[in-house]
Amino acid sequence: MPRLEITIPTPDGDCPATLHVPDGGGPAPAVIFYADAGGVRETMRAMADRLAASGYVTLLPDFYYRSGDWEPFDLATVFSDPTERARLMKMVQSLDADAIARDAGAFLDFLGGRPEVSGTTVGTTGYCMGGRSSLIVAGRHPERVAAAASFHGGRLAATDDPDSPYLLADRLRAAVYVAAAQNDDSFPADQFERLKGAFESVGVRYTMEEYPAAHGFAVPDNPTHDPSAEERHWTALTDLFAKNLRG
Repeated sequence: MPRLEITIPTPDGDCPATLHVPDGGGPAPAVIFYADAGGVRETMRAMADRLAASGYVTLLPDFYYRSGDWEPFDLATVFSDPTERARLMKMVQSLDADAIARDAGAFLDFLGGRPEVSGTTVGTTGYCMGGRSSLIVAGRHPERVAAAASFHGGRLAATDDPDSPYLLADRLRAAVYVAAAQNDDSFPADQFERLKGAFESVGVRYTMEEYPAAHGFAVPDNPTHDPSAEERHWTALTDLFAKNLRG
């Protein structure tokens, strides 16, 4: 798949990104792909390549660009190394919902001007904290996001978080797919039910499932990667986009 290194101007600065284009160059529907807390790295680029191979122009932004040049994290050791864990948490906490939404506005403008992209709506998908971002963007830009997915996303319906995505349910126009991990402290059963209730109360078109796998199941360089769950996630994701971004 062609992989283009690009820079997108945002209200907060220049955001490096890669644009992954299907063979043939498009035009094709676009997807914004949000990495997990480990940020953009080769594993995520390979996943974006795979989504592009399924027929979607895939934008993979470096949402940590406000931190300047940063050293990639090793997910096998980041949480057991106090220094690396502190660095990761500082970068994670640098992103709030307003920043995510501002960036998404710039990403949407960028995609809207690309000849490789067809249509006026996009899909979003994300992993871990990226799953939360995916749903926030769908709620903050409802006229532009037609399908949104979250895989082992965290804090999707946290009552102590004023930016938790469940509070945006009444703004969503997208079809939504949420795949929860098993025994996930970042998205426990009470949050699962709260998010489901929020969707049902306002008529969101949604599917919510719990995979029999640990948090991080879809990402190959994660120590908890589960190949079977990863393949299930690809099937669900491409089905969501085929039904809602094409036609």
